[in-house]
Amino acid sequence: MKYVLFICTPVDGEELSPEEISDDSRFTEYIDLVRSRDIVKGGARLRPSSDATTVRVQGDEVLLTDGPFVESKEYVAGFDIIEVADLDEAIALASRHPAALGGGSVEVRPVWE
Repeated sequence: MKYVLFICTPVDGEELSPEEISDDSRFTEYIDLVRSRDIVKGGARLRPSSDATTVRVQGDEVLLTDGPFVESKEYVAGFDIIEVADLDEAIALASRHPAALGGGSVEVRPVWE
C-alpha cells in the first residue's frame, strides 16, 4: 500500500541545508534505512513556506497570496511517497524520521490508487 509522509517542521525551527542534512547522522541513517529496503517511491524536499504562493478562486477572480495556505505552528518541509505492507509499517517508519524525532512531525496519509 502507498502512503505519503508529510515531513512537517516547526515554523521557528532550524532549516537545514542539503549539506547539513548530508552531514547529520540522524538523516544519513534514516536515508540508508529506507534506501536499503527500497520503500521510498518518490518525494522531494520543499523550500520554506515563506516561498509559497497560495491560489484561490472566487467566481471569475483568481486571488494570489504570498505564503502558505494557513498560519500554523508547522509547515510541510518535504514529502516521501512510500510503499509498505500496511499503516502500522508506515507509522513505524514515520516514527524513525529525524523530523519526528527533532521536534517536528510526520503526517502519514494513504494514497488513492
